[in-house]
Amino acid sequence: MRGWVAVYLRELLIIKHRLWRLLLSFAISPTLYLIAFGLGIGRDVQVGERPYLEFLIPGLVAMSSMVQGFGINVEINVARFYLKVFEEFQAAPIGPLAYVLGEVATGVTRSLMSVAIILLIAVPAGVGLSLGVFFWLAVVLNSTIFAALGVASAMLIKSHADQALVTNFIITPMAFLGGTFFPVENMPHVVQFFLKLLPLTHASAAIRQVALGGAPLLESYYILTALCLASLALAYWSVDKARD
Repeated sequence: MRGWVAVYLRELLIIKHRLWRLLLSFAISPTLYLIAFGLGIGRDVQVGERPYLEFLIPGLVAMSSMVQGFGINVEINVARFYLKVFEEFQAAPIGPLAYVLGEVATGVTRSLMSVAIILLIAVPAGVGLSLGVFFWLAVVLNSTIFAALGVASAMLIKSHADQALVTNFIITPMAFLGGTFFPVENMPHVVQFFLKLLPLTHASAAIRQVALGGAPLLESYYILTALCLASLALAYWSVDKARD
């Protein structure tokens, strides 16, 4: 069980080695979305009684925590197929659970770094958010879900081309449709039904609600917790299967 620390520390060393490049890459997309949608299109737009920027930034937090959490699948894929790191873990006294927890902790760390950058970018825009316990709980749950799914996909998918397909067909559409850029409630009821099946929709709603000073959406936290446990179980199963 303690082997997860070894896995996590190895990944932290890689992050430390590439720190500035990672921070710059984390900042590019949120900055572009903020300029294009927040300052460009949304300068004079309001959602409810709030400026669009206040609606947008919590959505960017949810989206970025998803993308960076899931993004560990590329690192694992490269380490597994080209650097043969996964075989080294197999030879070490590290079980599947420890490996999953170490990699998921890495994905959560990357997500938190990207969220910190977005919050720093939001400061000059004059957007004040409430960053209490429930804000960070929603971010960590969302990050854990997608980091665990990233581990599972890296184990189940056999090539970089297929990894890109998963990102193109699942992660990118979810980033735009999961309540990041527009209120899901504005969509037709049938579309709302399907959008509310997406984890990011609940993460966006939970993060936005508490960031703007509202009471926590407990239903969203229950759903995110259940999805978190399910995705961790899937990651464990996929790692155990890959060891065979």
